[in-house]
Amino acid sequence: MDRRDFLKKAMKGTVAAGVTAGLGKYGKILEASPLVPYDLVAVKGGEPDVMFDMAMQSFGGMGQFVPKGSRVLVKPNIGWDVSPERAGNTNPVLVAQIVKHCLDAGAKEVSVFDHSCDHWVRCYKNSGIEKAVKDAGGRVVSGDSKSYYREVSIAKGERLTEASVHELYLDSDVVINVPVLKHHSSTMVTIGMKNLMGVVWDRFHWHRNDLHQCIADFASFRKPDLTVVDAYNVMMRNGPRGVYVSDVAQMKSLIVSPDPVAADTAAAMLFGADPEDIRHIQIAHAMKIGTSNLKSLKIDRIKL
Repeated sequence: MDRRDFLKKAMKGTVAAGVTAGLGKYGKILEASPLVPYDLVAVKGGEPDVMFDMAMQSFGGMGQFVPKGSRVLVKPNIGWDVSPERAGNTNPVLVAQIVKHCLDAGAKEVSVFDHSCDHWVRCYKNSGIEKAVKDAGGRVVSGDSKSYYREVSIAKGERLTEASVHELYLDSDVVINVPVLKHHSSTMVTIGMKNLMGVVWDRFHWHRNDLHQCIADFASFRKPDLTVVDAYNVMMRNGPRGVYVSDVAQMKSLIVSPDPVAADTAAAMLFGADPEDIRHIQIAHAMKIGTSNLKSLKIDRIKL
């Protein structure tokens, strides 16, 4: 199966072995099962929290990624002062469920932040993410003060050789990157690796310094332990902020992988883009940050 066909098959209802129940039969699906070492899980057809439950079941639980007593950073997209139905930011229901899973796995602390493009207080509130995180037991942190950022060297960077990075990204034991899949005027799509621009203070100079190369360069600095791509509602045009609710298509999908390049590749295909046309994905593959060769991976495809 080539990369173009991967998500098409996933969306046609291929159900992984052992997952035999449908929507409304969650009890059987969520029963403990032997750990299957999947590289990527693609889920379609459920609500954001339920799809994430399914993905974690396939991976053997959040404890595979979050050790007891660890400090966890959950990094969604909270860049825009828009309501959830506009799909400019990560779905708050998904963010809350990830926080809950981390705490249930024994995390000492779960923090959530983004260096927002619009005013951060309005973004946090109007996205619904601030309330969702607090209700789930996590904490939200501002990304708006330069005092939170520290200069680091990007050893493998070709164009981006240093950056000012938020202390939570540097100091957390576990990083979970939670982008929303959407159109972007500069890079065709914005997914996981591009979402990491939100942990950098002066992210805008990347545009002047070869944006695609800088995205891949920074991904080489510290790879997230898990990338969770929110594709429940997908902004198909006028990204990254969006203009109209009509720009959004409901896909009810989720892609999860510890490989950030594989996650972005699969999500780009779901969007309808050719990953070979998205240069930062190809650069990251060439830099061996991860793989865009989905045929080499063990993939669990779940349809609810």
